Amino acid sequence: MNDTAASPRPASSSSLIDWSDDLSVGIQEIDDQHQFLVDLLNKLHRAIHQRQGKAAAQAILVELVDYTKIHFAVEESLMRILGYPSYDDHKEQHDHLIAEIHDLQEKLESGKKSITFELLHFLRIWLTKHIMEEDQQYGPFFLSRGAVATSEKKSIAGRLWSSLFG
Repeated sequence: MNDTAASPRPASSSSLIDWSDDLSVGIQEIDDQHQFLVDLLNKLHRAIHQRQGKAAAQAILVELVDYTKIHFAVEESLMRILGYPSYDDHKEQHDHLIAEIHDLQEKLESGKKSITFELLHFLRIWLTKHIMEEDQQYGPFFLSRGAVATSEKKSIAGRLWSSLFG
């Protein structure tokens, strides 16, 4: 991944990424999940910036990884159900990121690497580039197959995750 992916909007001083309509794929469930991923990344950014310690940062990273796996499972399920033609390529990108994150987690746990702004930058670039380039492609396809467009109502996954961990 190159570092030329544009940020959707300059982040505020307490955020790594600010949510904007540029990140919206137009589907309620997916947009809510993407917003939650952005929130978790910003939470990790604040933990590092405020020097909350290794344990706090690692706990947030674990939550980010766990939620990312859930999000990918939702996206991939929708792709299979709706017959998305680029499913295999999209899943391969998801699998690659999960493998990279598992490698990073192993390095963190062994002390070979620490959670740094470099890691945050990698995650920020990957997330914004993936949403703005890859996920934007399935939005119109999903909507044409009956997916619910984005509204003010919070998604099912968002309500469930908030009730469990919020």
